[in-house]
Amino acid sequence: MTPDERLLPLEGVENFRDYGGYAVPGGLRIVRRRLWRSAHHGAATDADLARIAGLGLAAVVDLRRPTERANQPSRRPDGFTGQVIDCDAGDQAEPPHVAFLRETDLSAQSARAFFLDYYRRAPFEPRHVELFTRYFEALGSGGPVLIHCTAGKDRTGLLAALTHSLLGVHPDDAAADFELTNRAARIEARLPQVTQSLAESLGRTPSETAVRAFLGVDGAYLQAAFGAIAAEHGSTGAYLARLGVDDRAAARLRDLWLEPAGDETLPR
Repeated sequence: MTPDERLLPLEGVENFRDYGGYAVPGGLRIVRRRLWRSAHHGAATDADLARIAGLGLAAVVDLRRPTERANQPSRRPDGFTGQVIDCDAGDQAEPPHVAFLRETDLSAQSARAFFLDYYRRAPFEPRHVELFTRYFEALGSGGPVLIHCTAGKDRTGLLAALTHSLLGVHPDDAAADFELTNRAARIEARLPQVTQSLAESLGRTPSETAVRAFLGVDGAYLQAAFGAIAAEHGSTGAYLARLGVDDRAAARLRDLWLEPAGDETLPR
């Protein structure tokens, strides 16, 4: 799949895309059009909801904190009957990146340092452990799944990358999917509005480079997360086992989510 084929352009939801379809060893690939990731759905239009309804989602995993969900309530298609997975634990008065913006010099260097530290800690945050565990349980149904947070890039990006690792995607492809945010999130188009909003909120104007760093991602962030996982658990597989995905569960998920590459007619 090309990057354009992955993207589902919507009017009010950013960074909406397919993270399936990647090749894995043995002449297989992840099934397509069944694993989706995006930013929040608080501004979804009616047209967006109609397109989302057509995906037949069995589960939506909302990785946001309670205050984030309250500030930007999700819109769902009428009659939506899929499972909604969220978590009320570990809430804060404001998201860590907002608190950081209030206290930092708003430079690109400080933004990078913040995200590297965030990604090293994110896999072990108790609320993430709970949400990731429930997500992998939901994958066991074999139904289409959507994962999202606020921007659809950090928490969502990490969980998508863990899925790719489980299913055998090459690290280069997993990194490319992670970094696709830098295109799918329409950073250049959104830069002026986000800069203005931050200036009004913070009482000072962040540098353009710093705003780009906060809107986008860097492959080094994902490397930091997986490096921390290896240091803590010895391997990504051992970390996944902590999330309930032991060898038996992993084999079952591969059976559900992998198909022969190139077979366009294989029923799922």
